[in-house]
Amino acid sequence: MNITVIGTGYVGLVSGVCFSELGNNVICVDNNLEKVTTLSEGNVPIYEPGLKEIMNSNMKAGRLSFTSNIQEAISRSDIIIIAVGTPSLPNGEANLSYIELVAREIGSYMDSYKIIMTKSTVPVGTNDRIEEWIGSLTTHPFDMASVPEFLREGTAVQDTLYPDRIVIGTRSERAIAKLRELHGPLTDQIIVTDIRSAEMIKYASNAFLATKISFINEISNICEKVGADVSRVAEGMGYDKRIGASFLKAGIGYGGSCFPKDTQALIQIAGNVDYDFKLLKSVVEVNKDQRFNIIRKLDEALGELEGKHIAVWGLAFKPDTDDVRDAPAIEIIQRLLDLGAKVQAYDPIATNNFRKEVDSPSITWENSAMEAAKGADALCVLTEWKEFMEINLSELAEYMNQPVLIDGRNIYAENQIADTSFQYYSVGRPGLTNIDGRKTAVL
Repeated sequence: MNITVIGTGYVGLVSGVCFSELGNNVICVDNNLEKVTTLSEGNVPIYEPGLKEIMNSNMKAGRLSFTSNIQEAISRSDIIIIAVGTPSLPNGEANLSYIELVAREIGSYMDSYKIIMTKSTVPVGTNDRIEEWIGSLTTHPFDMASVPEFLREGTAVQDTLYPDRIVIGTRSERAIAKLRELHGPLTDQIIVTDIRSAEMIKYASNAFLATKISFINEISNICEKVGADVSRVAEGMGYDKRIGASFLKAGIGYGGSCFPKDTQALIQIAGNVDYDFKLLKSVVEVNKDQRFNIIRKLDEALGELEGKHIAVWGLAFKPDTDDVRDAPAIEIIQRLLDLGAKVQAYDPIATNNFRKEVDSPSITWENSAMEAAKGADALCVLTEWKEFMEINLSELAEYMNQPVLIDGRNIYAENQIADTSFQYYSVGRPGLTNIDGRKTAVL
């Protein structure tokens, strides 16, 4: 099939590359000329495992190209995928200005029948508005379809090529047949529904996953008070098929480009139809507060934080990505700076992106985990990068001024800590500290 993907962010780029991997002819369009040049030269502006290799192989095969010429791309394609951003407005609603701009461009340049497939996450009813915007500018026939994405950063290629399910929302039998053919090589789990239900499935899915994360974090806070181990609690819960084990890992909360934006947008969608989504509001509140447990544990361990040197491992919102959008590290480091602490920060790949969000003379940007920890009064683990799990903890303790370890992602087991001098604080698990030469549980 001949496909145009408009927008080369995470969703657009990964979708375009993966559709070309299936043998389709794909043109990816972006109005950022520098980005188009970068991609055309075989370079990927985001960090996503496996993406560059697949992209380059399909470019060499002639199935994938990049351009800023949207008119030519639309003319050469049968399916037009809208994958531009829908960032949050100050009130939490999705900003649809990019969607409208693209829809009007499609309408202006339409020269034959097309299927318009929306992959951008948009509020319920948006595809009806897209249809109106396009229809007002063309007499050529077209069909609308909402096909939401469910990829995760860090595993985006795998999630796209091996999805749990494909959701197709459309009223057109012609579009259904074509989109079944397009997605058939990926999975036989294809759900066909109306457009508004497809739009809602995306928001409802992300809201539910965010709820699981906030729920287990609330359980972790209770576990700390009663002396239970949240990791064992989550394991026991996960064996129940009605609950499942995924997204039951306690930590410092969710971040990234989807969950924060989509939960706020769904709260606004509910508000616009006069419904107070109390549960989801609580999910957002819990998530925001959870990250500051790091600060509370530092206070407990060190007392006054002014002038203290705090090492931070991990700046990205999750491992295997350089994305720092709504990363917990942003607010945590900003709070440390506000309290007068000196921060020694390290991340394997996200430092440059993070410095665009937070920078200060009180932050030193280190080139390795051990350099960041050297001379620190405490170390905070904020992202569960694999290299942090492989550190020699006894050697690490010797590097630090005070052996205080705040494990915000529960990456270390009790037996790893037991033979070290660390005063150790985790999330929802009994910690271990050295008191009078004895290891003692810290709740």
